[in-house]
Amino acid sequence: MGTTAAGQTLASVDLELPGRFSGKVRDGWVLPDGRRLLVTSDRISAFDSIIGLVPHKGQVLTQVAAWWFDQIADLVDHHLLDVPDPNVSLCIDTTPLPVEVVVRGRLTGSTSTSLLPRYLDGERTLYGITLPDGLTAHGPLPEPIITPTTKAQHGAHDEPITSAEIVERGLVDAELWAHVCEVALAVFERGTERARAAGFALADTKYEFGVDAAGTLRLIDEVHTPDSSRFWDLDGLEDTIAAGRTPEGFDKEPVRLALRAAGFTGDGDVPELGDEVFQRTSERYTTFFERLTGTPFVPGEQPAAERIRANLASLIHPAPGA
Repeated sequence: MGTTAAGQTLASVDLELPGRFSGKVRDGWVLPDGRRLLVTSDRISAFDSIIGLVPHKGQVLTQVAAWWFDQIADLVDHHLLDVPDPNVSLCIDTTPLPVEVVVRGRLTGSTSTSLLPRYLDGERTLYGITLPDGLTAHGPLPEPIITPTTKAQHGAHDEPITSAEIVERGLVDAELWAHVCEVALAVFERGTERARAAGFALADTKYEFGVDAAGTLRLIDEVHTPDSSRFWDLDGLEDTIAAGRTPEGFDKEPVRLALRAAGFTGDGDVPELGDEVFQRTSERYTTFFERLTGTPFVPGEQPAAERIRANLASLIHPAPGA
């Protein structure tokens, strides 16, 4: 498996805390007081496999999400309490809603739940929404739309679902779902505005919502990061689309392209890609951070795992006013 910069990236970190849970790019713990401690790693996945480590990816995801939570704090409550370390988030514990809220502003995508492949196959009524004829691949939709999916469980893929089915199946009640949709569209509009100011087009995104112990709806997980959203460079975008090419994102696209070039489609052994591909991918993430926030990316002191272990007590119990 291709990896980069041993000792300077974070694969995972073992902490002497109970209640551990792990996702593709995060490890987490439920603290005794009910808060969640999340550590974002540099792991990168493709074709449902962990492919390697991208330097500083975890720090970019943590800090970009924190920046976005500040940008939309007037629109929705969120779960983030503090970022006491470049890789660490302290969050309010919530019960996630059993659906993922995908908002799309453009006709794009390549998976079975994406709009573009189904639209090109002649489908016009998708997710209970009717789209007009004549839309351009990767071009803007008449207006942003919500295309929800179920949450993938135990390695299964998420599946498309309509708003009516969400309510009928009792996944989310009608009033709460209507509120979720209203909030998601408002957050997407704010995200589109902020992205445009930094020279990006926000094509689509995935939001996750949860409900805390008091019953408050909160935006959770990460928001508008390269991993949760599709951002394209506005410079030359329309020419790229007019030429029939797919715009390149600011995420793990170099890794995906290298895997495809090596003939890997998800089966068999993962080919060796070499450090250069992972370093180039890292530069996409850090460039995105700098352009979006207007601040230089300064990586945290390395190695991250030892730093987090050494500072665990202060990370969990930050000093007053920190």
